[in-house]
Amino acid sequence: MTKISLIGAGGKMGVRLSDNFLKNPQYEVTYVEIAQVGIDKLAERGIKATETNDSVQEADVVILAVPDVAIGAISEVLIPLMKAGAVVLTLDPAAPLDGKIAHREDLGYVIAHPCHPSIFNWEPTEAAFRDFYGGISAKQSIVVALMAGSEAHYQLGEKIAQDMYAPIDQTYRITLEQMAILEPAMVETLAQTCMEVVKEGYDRVVGLGVPEAAARDFVLGHLRIQIAVLFKEVNGTFSDAAYKISKRAKPILFKENWQKIFELSDIREQVRDITEK
Repeated sequence: MTKISLIGAGGKMGVRLSDNFLKNPQYEVTYVEIAQVGIDKLAERGIKATETNDSVQEADVVILAVPDVAIGAISEVLIPLMKAGAVVLTLDPAAPLDGKIAHREDLGYVIAHPCHPSIFNWEPTEAAFRDFYGGISAKQSIVVALMAGSEAHYQLGEKIAQDMYAPIDQTYRITLEQMAILEPAMVETLAQTCMEVVKEGYDRVVGLGVPEAAARDFVLGHLRIQIAVLFKEVNGTFSDAAYKISKRAKPILFKENWQKIFELSDIREQVRDITEK
């Protein structure tokens, strides 16, 4: 039986992972949490949390489900305790790419991150359709990277990632650098920022007197078809007028050379902003 020490088990990500580990009796999981709110959340699930790090010494896998700003200091305490040959499993590429994770040559280091269910994901029930984060009932794909260690380390980390993020559609093996190109660069620096601007525009439209329900349905409906066209979910195009107006708008909304956010030097600056307090 694989022994897992889940650090931060009562946090935002930790709780989601804990829920899925309850469905996987093949793992012997110790749920480590020091915050009372997290301990209470685990207790609601029938999980008795521990505030000590004793389980780290015997664990085959230590999962660091803790905030990016804290993961460096926490790893400095925990990784020296780990047994040789064990796996350090992190959930985000920022701290590993920024060199914030304590390193030992006799350990494996795997990073696994969920893609979250696609907006075009078909689910048979309303509840599954509304599992926006994934890990409950909606299928999602995941990306997994081996930062250091052996192929056996990777295979163990991938298997655990598939179980803790289940149900899984596809598993993509990529590099640490490629994962950082995806997040933060693509989905946070670019996509989330653009969506925040769209939301600001929506708020402005409502402030100008457009009925909120009409504005919401209008923008969300158009976003769906726009994404479907751009990502080839449908065999269609935009109108000539729409292409003309987007061509006019792009230099107004975006600085020249904005694509530098995908250069590794810029990505390293992005992850440094994430990992530093």
